Parts: sequence; structure tokens; C-alpha cells
Amino acid sequence: KNPSSPYYLGKDYENILDNGNEKSRYERLTDETHYDSYLYGALYLKQIMKQWKDAGYDIKFRPEIVGTLFNVGFPQSKPKLNPKVGGSEINISGIKYSFGRLSYEFYYSGEMMDIFPYDTEQKE
Repeated sequence: KNPSSPYYLGKDYENILDNGNEKSRYERLTDETHYDSYLYGALYLKQIMKQWKDAGYDIKFRPEIVGTLFNVGFPQSKPKLNPKVGGSEINISGIKYSFGRLSYEFYYSGEMMDIFPYDTEQKE
């Protein structure tokens, strides 16, 4: 909610998490509908992507970098040219993947193309 923050998304988002009920944040995040946990995750990604775009590095078409930043958190989000893919290591059938690499591989796998189609053309 701080307009001077590099993560500030604007007035339209200031109160998006204020849902007016008395349940604790933990209860909302662990609710079986998962609405709040998805919302928090989406807002986090939007904030990180805004921070990088405002710094002159648009990562909109870089799922491996967005995935890495999702995994490592705000403190490691330092916009720069040629960011490195990384994050936690995940072993799948004896192959070690970083969280960022796995994000890239899944994003471009087409596994959910019918629900989340992607656009490979960068448009302004």
C-alpha cells in the first residue's frame, strides 16, 4: 500500500487483500478453495514483474526468471541485465532441475495450453 515502494501496484490493488472478514490470514491461505493463496501468489508475481519492468528489464516473457524470483523471494529480486536462472534444486527421476528451469520447461511444455495459452510474440 506504499506508493513509494518499487512493488506498489497502484490504487486499484491497495485493498485487494482486505476482504472484510475476521478470519486470520493463515486460515484464508489454507482454506480449501485456495482463492487467497492463488491471489497472494499472483500479486507477488505481479509486484516482482513490475519492479523489473520499472527498472528497465521486462521479464514478461521470461518464465524461468519469474519462476526463480518466485522461489527465492523479494530480497533476492535485484533487476539486472542477463539475470541467472536458479532457485531450489528439484530432483525428478534422477535429473536435477532448478526451480526456475522447471518453471521454463513446464511453461513451454504446452501441458495446460487449453487453459493458459501463451503468446511467444513480444508485443508493445
